[in-house]
Amino acid sequence: MRKLIILVGVLVVVHVALLFVRVSDATEPTGRDAVKVGIVLDVGGLGDKSFNDGAYAGAVRAEKELGARIRLIEPGEGTDREAGLRLLAAENMDIVIGVGFIFTDDVTQLAKEYPNVNFADVDYSLSTDKDGKPVPPPPNVAALKFKEEEGSFLVGALAALVGQSKKVGFVGGMDVPLIWKFESGYKAGVKAVCPDCTVVTQYAGVTPDAFRNPGKGKELALNQYQQRVHVIYHASGPTGLGVFEAARQTGKYAIGVDADQYAEAPGRILTSMVKGIDVAVFDMIKRARDHTFKGGIYTFGLPESGVGYVYDEHNRALIPDSIRQRVELLKADIIAGRIVVPSTR
Repeated sequence: MRKLIILVGVLVVVHVALLFVRVSDATEPTGRDAVKVGIVLDVGGLGDKSFNDGAYAGAVRAEKELGARIRLIEPGEGTDREAGLRLLAAENMDIVIGVGFIFTDDVTQLAKEYPNVNFADVDYSLSTDKDGKPVPPPPNVAALKFKEEEGSFLVGALAALVGQSKKVGFVGGMDVPLIWKFESGYKAGVKAVCPDCTVVTQYAGVTPDAFRNPGKGKELALNQYQQRVHVIYHASGPTGLGVFEAARQTGKYAIGVDADQYAEAPGRILTSMVKGIDVAVFDMIKRARDHTFKGGIYTFGLPESGVGYVYDEHNRALIPDSIRQRVELLKADIIAGRIVVPSTR
């Protein structure tokens, strides 16, 4: 019996150890006062060329510029997310960051259990009270929100103006309110410059796995391209890699998301709608280091350079100057409040 108990104990320890992967090739600072940061990534993990990589870039910058000590966890199955956050909170990190709206409930609960630990969540999903007003997060939680609809509006206008047909496409990952912001802004941008254009919209699924299914992304994109869609905007994490493959195969165009995704399909990426996830993560780490961290809602839109679109030497030849100027005027109108971009269906 004693040997059995020991064996079970060893297996439990091994199982817990396998739940997590620490990824950090930077040298840890030797200073005892270095800010300790714990980050749990979203589904798809590192190498998604998008959402998670943006958060990691912010962490790497904090290591280099702030001397931060980063503990990075890539969860396996969905249930590992809460375990990862709890592990980091129990280790008394200066700040624990969840990357993705699916962390919302876990962050909210753990913030109450660990009131002396600072938490931040990228795309934290705010609940509402009986009057429909947003309920603020716990006082030790920073809800990092982005106005994806504003950046999506601009790439929607680009898609309609550059596209060679009256049809443009949208491929979403999980069919949830967060991705509706991308869809709604994109459609509004298309209609602003081409009222008679049609936006073909499809989603990869209704579970988090919809964000990591490139095969489904390619299937949906090929279907849309066959419908005479010339440009597809995806908001689907690694599922979008399938959209890019379809663009390469058909000789048509795609629009990346969250980060500059040009390198995933050179010559086939019209632009990318970028989110300053790296900037937001770095800012939270710096606040934790400087002891100026405060819970609350932090919103990043066009005025804060929290969202935007890529225009550089890689895609300049695809976007005529006249179209670029028109999109910049739309951007100025949004910043000035003359255009209010919808954020829901």
